[in-house]
Amino acid sequence: MDRGSPFGAGPGGPGRWPGEPRSVQDRPEGRDEGDSSSLVRPYAVTGGRTKPRYDLAIEALVTAAPYPPRDVAMLTPEYRAIMDLCRSARSVAEVSALLRMPLGVARVLVADMAMEGLLRLHQSTPTTAGGQPDLRLLERVLSGLRKL
Repeated sequence: MDRGSPFGAGPGGPGRWPGEPRSVQDRPEGRDEGDSSSLVRPYAVTGGRTKPRYDLAIEALVTAAPYPPRDVAMLTPEYRAIMDLCRSARSVAEVSALLRMPLGVARVLVADMAMEGLLRLHQSTPTTAGGQPDLRLLERVLSGLRKL
């Protein structure tokens, strides 16, 4: 087999056939191929869903339920990480950033966990019945900005 073929510059990298194992030096950050945590596609943990089952604002605060309905040790690694992080109130955006997961994935997981009773959501209702922002909320935001 000719290593100089066009296949050598493909997904396997220079000088390798696709699917051929890499040496430790060629692997990202020196990881061995058994470490697949970074190789899982982000939406694999959500079952392919890209939107939460209900509207979840990115600024909504989330806390871990004090008495989860099931054993935390039996949860997925992502669920456990979110539970640990949310021992104190965090926004959905913070969960996403601190766990280095896409915001869409964090929204789906947080919404699922809230439906299962693992997390408590503390969402404000910033809009009126007509869909317009609540005037009192806007006044509080403006007041807070002026104090900065």
